[in-house]
Amino acid sequence: MTLNIRVIAPDKTVWDATAEEVILPSSTGQLGILTGHIPLLTALDIGVMRVRIDKEWIPIVLLGGFAEVENNTITILVNGAEEVKNINAEEAQKNLDNASLMLTEATSSKAKIEATQNIRKARARLQALATLNQ
Repeated sequence: MTLNIRVIAPDKTVWDATAEEVILPSSTGQLGILTGHIPLLTALDIGVMRVRIDKEWIPIVLLGGFAEVENNTITILVNGAEEVKNINAEEAQKNLDNASLMLTEATSSKAKIEATQNIRKARARLQALATLNQ
């Protein structure tokens, strides 16, 4: 049996495929889903979703949202998502460095929150790239 996985961002469907397993970055930690999983609704954090298809793991960066699991179908509604093939390692590292600098220079709560979110996004991109090299 397989899982039907669909990742939907506000502007497009990012992913629509079947897989044997998926690991989601839930707000309470990593959450593994296999076929036959009980119905579930969970909040997703910024992080890397990993999908296993034919013994190969495919990482996708999720930028927060929700996932619903029911009858071997996983519907994931996200604020944004990025496939690893579209991520540039140098740019991701540069974004992390810039966001870290912004955080140290931030004086308002809003600036600190924005910088922290940018750091988390950049780290997720770098983590997704690192999983390809494992």
